[in-house]
Amino acid sequence: MIGITVQENESIDKALKRFKKKYERSGILKEYKKRTFYLKPSISKRMERIKARRRALKESLREKKK
Repeated sequence: MIGITVQENESIDKALKRFKKKYERSGILKEYKKRTFYLKPSISKRMERIKARRRALKESLREKKK
């Protein structure tokens, strides 16, 4: 469970912004979206391979910049 303590003289907008950041960083929404629908194992493997390719491409581009 995520929670924040609202500090004295802190506006609700700032507190809500802090809560949203904390919520985003925790990965709850990402996990929820992942569990709401079923992916066939073949599709999930394909997605993992695509992600790995993108990671490798990014790393190679970083190395070229150096």
